[in-house]
Amino acid sequence: MAILTKFQRISETLDFEIKRWAAGKEGNLHALLSTLQYVLWPECGWQPVSLTDLIMGASVKKVYSKATLRIHPDKVQQKGANLQQKYIAKKVFDLLKEAWNKFNSEELF
Repeated sequence: MAILTKFQRISETLDFEIKRWAAGKEGNLHALLSTLQYVLWPECGWQPVSLTDLIMGASVKKVYSKATLRIHPDKVQQKGANLQQKYIAKKVFDLLKEAWNKFNSEELF
């Protein structure tokens, strides 16, 4: 019971931080990618990317691919991430995937 309560506190805190980071950027792949450094942990090795580097569709795809390789839940698990890192990776991965799908649907038209 104590472990579950501790996990609940951790997840509530992390949810708050992730929601604060994503606020106003929901579905905006450019904005999410250009601010990833504010929500990811330093050991994941993410290098910040500026919005100006995300103008062309091909560069967005390249940066998105790099990001998903860094935070894919399976990859994070393999690298021995702690509970908080796994939780952040899953939530951020899902937000990026959702934004990627929106980006792709808009790019087609």
